[in-house]
Amino acid sequence: MRGIIGFILLLLLAGCSKPPLYTQESYVFGTRVEVSIYGEPAAKAQRVTAHVLRDFDQMHHTLHAWEPGTLERMNGIFALAPAQAAIAPGMIPIIQDATRYSVQSHGLFNPAIGDLIRLWGFQSDSFAAKLPDPVAIAKLVKAKPQMRDIVIDGILFHSTNPAVRLDLGGYAKGYALDLAASYLRSQGVKNALINIGGNIIALGQHGDRPWRVGIQHPRKPGPIATLELRDGEAIGTSGDYQRFFMLNGKRYCHIIDPRTGWPAQGVEAVTVLTPPSAHAGTLSDVASKPIFIAGPSGWRVAAQQMGVADVMFIDAHGRVTQTPGMQQRLHFEAAMEAKAAGS
Repeated sequence: MRGIIGFILLLLLAGCSKPPLYTQESYVFGTRVEVSIYGEPAAKAQRVTAHVLRDFDQMHHTLHAWEPGTLERMNGIFALAPAQAAIAPGMIPIIQDATRYSVQSHGLFNPAIGDLIRLWGFQSDSFAAKLPDPVAIAKLVKAKPQMRDIVIDGILFHSTNPAVRLDLGGYAKGYALDLAASYLRSQGVKNALINIGGNIIALGQHGDRPWRVGIQHPRKPGPIATLELRDGEAIGTSGDYQRFFMLNGKRYCHIIDPRTGWPAQGVEAVTVLTPPSAHAGTLSDVASKPIFIAGPSGWRVAAQQMGVADVMFIDAHGRVTQTPGMQQRLHFEAAMEAKAAGS
């Protein structure tokens, strides 16, 4: 009888124990990646996380513009325009999708300006604090490389403009989020959080509460605000604090305005929240860029063009403006409440 009672107690204790939270970190796409899975057996969580991280690593090599791989080879063909070559089938939907977003943004999201990024040195892990030759900048701007210059004809591709060089750094992280979320759902994972350098997508919840994430303060360590992500939502932030250099007291960040060839000014950070969809992660990554580039006078129009309703915009003076929907969702640090304004 004592043995039976003991067995029953073990079952009760097992039923009362909290489901495990499995978390694994890696470094892909030039940034820290974290996958958290809640409520699944450890062996399953470890298996599906390993699959996700392998996919991320393969995607990193495929979509890297500056290291040997699929995209780097495509860029070599673009430079020989109108030369053509066979395209890797997996690149077709990516190019088409990125082109659609570029058109939607009226060209403010423009992955075709890779040569401008290289001119500024931001393609490298380390870069010098010096300005490029203004004549070289003007020449590339005048060449007007754009996504619509890329032509896909069956299995062949070419560019009508030799100035096109693709850098999908503002697209790949969000695309990877969507693929990872789809895979985890296909494996029966109901609750997970995937974070690729601040681009985050949520599946389900963290137990009996939503997943809570922090938004990096653009000028201080730690978060400026927190937000509870609902199932299927994604969040993305673009900031002038991630890759930049200072010269003569002025900050030059990696977010290049395709219209001028110079880093966007007047903004510290933009955060967007996207609703559940098959492309929530991609949109969260892409949409923050044209909103950032549009600046204080144009960010609302850019947000409307991208179909994003929930935005936090922080200008160069640290003033925070939020759309009504975002205002309802963000929880600010007490010291920041006075600086946060609704719009």
